[in-house]
Amino acid sequence: MTKPRPLVVRNANFRALWISSTSGIFGTSVAAVALPLIAAVELQASDFAVAALSGVGFLPWLLFGLPIGALVDRYRRKPVVMAALVLRIIVLLSLPVAFWLDRLTVEQLFVVSFLSGLAAVFCMLAESALLPRAVPREELIEGNGLMTGSAASADAVGRSLGGWLTGAWGASNSLLLQVAASTASLGSVATLKVVETVTAPAPGNRIFHDMAAGLRYSFSTAPLRTILLTGALWNLGGAIVVSLTVILVVRTLGESGAMLGFLTASTALGGTLGGLTVKWATQRWGSGTVWRLSMVPAVLGYSSLLLMTPGWGLIPGFVGLFLAGVAIAMNVVVATSFRQRVCPPEMLGRLGSASRMVTWGMLAVAGVIGGALVNPLGVRGAITAGLAIAVLAPVVAAIGPLRSIKHLEDLEPVPVESAAGSR
Repeated sequence: MTKPRPLVVRNANFRALWISSTSGIFGTSVAAVALPLIAAVELQASDFAVAALSGVGFLPWLLFGLPIGALVDRYRRKPVVMAALVLRIIVLLSLPVAFWLDRLTVEQLFVVSFLSGLAAVFCMLAESALLPRAVPREELIEGNGLMTGSAASADAVGRSLGGWLTGAWGASNSLLLQVAASTASLGSVATLKVVETVTAPAPGNRIFHDMAAGLRYSFSTAPLRTILLTGALWNLGGAIVVSLTVILVVRTLGESGAMLGFLTASTALGGTLGGLTVKWATQRWGSGTVWRLSMVPAVLGYSSLLLMTPGWGLIPGFVGLFLAGVAIAMNVVVATSFRQRVCPPEMLGRLGSASRMVTWGMLAVAGVIGGALVNPLGVRGAITAGLAIAVLAPVVAAIGPLRSIKHLEDLEPVPVESAAGSR
């Protein structure tokens, strides 16, 4: 028997989503390095502003995730993705233009970060709902693994290149690379050809009804609740650590923006390995086992930041963040694939929005908490506080209702009555 061709080769629709997602992640990773450096270096913003800026892009998930998820389920997803990408291109382009005109301010950074994050909510929810339309259910692990692995590679390249470009071009000018990447995403998703059926809402079925249905569904079973809780705990604690990394590296250790980019890229490199090997790992040990155990090296990897010193003393951070990237990617792929597998197609947008409102909403809160902790506790003390929260995630996984489940896919899909109020 001949070995089947890779999914990205044999499935044109998956390839279009893969290229769009990978290009988008590449651009986003450039901005993830550039935006805090614009604040810290070009505008000399306070430590609180630098830390809080990392969470502003995730604030739309907390504020608007539910209604956007309901809207995504009401309309065809491809036009939603394209409109969101156009918005992202416009708002990001405003930053280098303001820099050229000497009008750039910290306030504009926060506004652009928020609007770009709002576009990302529409884009990511619609893309996530399109994936099960493009890929058969039995290939979701492979599809999500490829998406996660390539996204991590793009993240690594984007952060490394973004860190270098902040020194070569200037932090504001480096955002032109994200504008170009978002344009490439727009061109790729335009080639997507999937059949999308849109069901008209039933009479009296308002958007708040749909939002409530999506939120109820996210908490409807013990597996969904447990995965949601552990994700929220990890994101809250881990994002506090991440929000303080730029202050630790650039201000405390005195390293360059390029070194910050290379350091954070090690997480993405690990994510590449994790995304590409998660299928093998789940086949060998079971998806439930991989989901539980992957949280332990993730916490240990982030802890390595506390050991870093200038120069060669950064090596523990590089190694630790690489291992954390492997573990986080595996955990995300397994959790995402399980949700997509059990969720009815007409509920995918709302399930994704409700889940991310809880988990990614923590990323918005973490930036503010990290900024508030850095003055009374110091950078390393605030990082330790974040780790203390993150370690609760593997604890919940170890003692929760999924502690003895080897294969998550063996769990029965949620019995829904018209998807808990869906149309």
